[in-house]
Amino acid sequence: QVQLVESGGGLVQAGGSLRLSCAASGRTFSSHGIGWLRQAPGKEREFVAAMTWSGAMTSYADSVKGRFTISRDNAKNTVYLQMNSLKPEDTANYYCAASARPYYTGYSWDYWGQGTQVTVSS
Repeated sequence: QVQLVESGGGLVQAGGSLRLSCAASGRTFSSHGIGWLRQAPGKEREFVAAMTWSGAMTSYADSVKGRFTISRDNAKNTVYLQMNSLKPEDTANYYCAASARPYYTGYSWDYWGQGTQVTVSS
């Protein structure tokens, strides 16, 4: 069984920063694509960022490009989402996801975390 556990969410003022973490366990993720998605109340789930486990390829939603960075620590089997210059519209529940495909930017991920709430106050 695969487990993804997010942490690092919280309340931050606009312009501030947060770093989300996603700890993966249960199997080796050396060939899995990893991503972050988010969902705000009353809205559809939105793709945020994705990368290959090797880090060779990354992708970002236009709304976060230049402000968010996805990265990973293979030794710790952990993926991060560094979020800078946060805006109130970034408020959402953020989910870590993994795909059996080496690189994936869609919505049909194979594994999901439970989510971590990020709230940005104006």
